[in-house]
Amino acid sequence: LQTLGILDALQRKSAALDLATMPPVGLQPTATAVHLMAEAERLAYADRAQYLADSDFVPVNVKGLTDRAYLEGRATLIGDKSMGRAQAGTPPGINLALAPDRSPLRISTSQIAAVDDQGGAISMTTSVESAFGSHVMSNGFILNNQLTDFSFVADENGKPVANRIEPGKRPRSSMAPTLVFDRNTGALVATIGSPGGSQIIEYVNKAVVGLVDWKLNPQDAIGLPNFGSRNVGTEVEAGRVSPALIQQLKDRGHEVSAIEMTSGTQIIVRDQNGWAAGADP
Repeated sequence: LQTLGILDALQRKSAALDLATMPPVGLQPTATAVHLMAEAERLAYADRAQYLADSDFVPVNVKGLTDRAYLEGRATLIGDKSMGRAQAGTPPGINLALAPDRSPLRISTSQIAAVDDQGGAISMTTSVESAFGSHVMSNGFILNNQLTDFSFVADENGKPVANRIEPGKRPRSSMAPTLVFDRNTGALVATIGSPGGSQIIEYVNKAVVGLVDWKLNPQDAIGLPNFGSRNVGTEVEAGRVSPALIQQLKDRGHEVSAIEMTSGTQIIVRDQNGWAAGADP
């Protein structure tokens, strides 16, 4: 939500999120689009690391973190060059001094999206954390090892880390099952979700922008190259983006890594004929 809010603020100031056909890979986001989306994600991931944890233990100020004026202010931090590692902001209503979570990033999870003829819809992301979780099965279920999603560093410079380990606490998750509704009618437009550990946020952002801003069908929205930033450099999907795009990002100061980014994203969208679906090829 923060990333999309920041992008909305940028677009209101005429920032261009465009697609272009670039050899040898074909249709892909322009360098400007990748730059803006990656920078917006840096800012969102920075706030996530600073403020998000189990709300039973840490007050999570969703209203402040998604405040329109706050996100407009964050958007002003994005310039023509990459900011590198973004710092967390100070959303309105935040009065708790916390240290950022610097835990390593991990990839895992499964996803299913479904609709039925009664109007029901679901986007469900589930996880046992690493492959086969704790490698222990009980009564037919593999037990998870979600404790690795906690920050094992409890504090920094005397400030507590929001996602530190505490008894009975749930670890922070990147899961982002999403339902999209029509602002005017309230009707369901789409159900979206993806596996992918801490990259889920990047995958879902790309899918939403593909559907809403680029007006792509669900399969084409998913089929675009994956890209983004988890606030530790800029990632692009290996073999799916043009060398020219990578060079243009480097010229803007991005540290670019071409890596495997198989998302597993699923989208179901309502269209004139009923429903249309797409899945990561």
